[in-house]
Order: sequence, then structure tokens, then C-alpha cells
Amino acid sequence: MSDGEDITIRVNFGKPIPLFPLDSVSLLPQQVLPLHIFEPRYRQMVEHALDGSGQFAMAVFKGSAWKQEYHGRPPLMPAVCIGQIAQHEKLSDGRFNLLLQGVCRARIAEESGPDESRLYRAAMLRPIDSAAPDDESLSEAREYLEEALAEGPLSQLAASRAVLEYVQNVEVPTSALLELVSFTMLSGKSLRYRLLAEGDILKRAAVIRQELASLEGLIRRASEQHPESWPKGMSWN
Repeated sequence: MSDGEDITIRVNFGKPIPLFPLDSVSLLPQQVLPLHIFEPRYRQMVEHALDGSGQFAMAVFKGSAWKQEYHGRPPLMPAVCIGQIAQHEKLSDGRFNLLLQGVCRARIAEESGPDESRLYRAAMLRPIDSAAPDDESLSEAREYLEEALAEGPLSQLAASRAVLEYVQNVEVPTSALLELVSFTMLSGKSLRYRLLAEGDILKRAAVIRQELASLEGLIRRASEQHPESWPKGMSWN
């Protein structure tokens, strides 16, 4: 995430987009994800992506069937995050090291499995992000973030200082800040998928605030147990 840098990445939803599924949400919009690509099907996927738009979608396996059917075609959850290859390094044995930039949320409309020329899964996708409201509509969310990260219990978290610098930078849109908080301060498989699948930013903002409030309560309760007496090396990281 960069300070106020306005770079528009376009996605062609009229063509199938490659799918790279994992067992949980690994990418959200604005997030940069390092990936090491070693399986032949995904090495081919990256080759094809680099010859085209440089994009593929990070998907999520549905349920636990993928553990037995990983090399087959286990079912997927509908929401995905389309990513843009920002940097890549091809190793001498054909593997890749990538930096993948999250671009936008989408939903699987029609999936197609591997075929004679393609080893990986692909799908026609549809965008699920609604039109972002102006920053004035999100001003309350931004004010809460600034106050909570600067002075409240959340200020004790290791990530808070870095996130607060973005919050205090007026050039960074609040929509981008909410994404930043989602992938740096919130965790849990079901929560991250909920944030991925929700296209309404006002609803996402409400979920984020609720989760941060719960985290504040947890920190308060922990502080009452005198963390200064905890074993050396333990901290709010």
C-alpha cells in the first residue's frame, strides 16, 4: 500500500481468470502477498498470466474435502480476490517467487476445470464490490480508527503505529485504510472470508469496528492481569 498513489488496475471480466485456491483467505484488496509457486499446474498458470494481464484470483476451498482431493477439483467458496503480479522471479528449475497485489473482490460465476492445454482451474468472475461512498460517508469510521489506534488499548498492538501513520495521512482514502486494517489487524478464517465476500464497504466498516471493539475488550481484560509480570519475551504482537 502506498501513500496516496493512484494506480488504476483494470480487470477484464469478459475472459476466464485463473484460480489459485488455498484453504483460507490469503489475499484481500490492497494487500501484497509473497508466493512461492512450485506445482507444475500453477507454474503454468503464472506463465500464462505473465503472457497476458498478469492476473489470477486467489480462491478458498470449501469445507475439508480438499485435503483428500487436493490434486483433483475440490469445491470452492464463491468469493475470490483478484490479484495482479507486481513482481516476479523465475528460478532456474521453473519455480516462481511472486509478489501479488490484491486488486478487487469477485465472485465465481462459472468455473471450468483443467483441459488438454490448461493444467489449472479458471472461472468467469463477476465483481462484487459496490460503488465506494465518498470519504465523508466513512468519516466516522476513520475518526474511530485514529482515536482507537492512537490512545486506546489497540495502541498496544505492534501493528497499530504503522497503521496509524496511514490513518493520519489525508491522502490515503478511508476505503484503503479499512482494507489495511482487515489484513494487518484482524485474523480468523471465517472473519477474513466474511470481509472478502462482503461487497458493501459500509457493512465491512461496521464489521471491522465490531471486531476491533472486541479486541479492545480482550486487551483490557488481559491488562488487568498485569502483563508486566508476564514471562520475558511475551508481548502484544
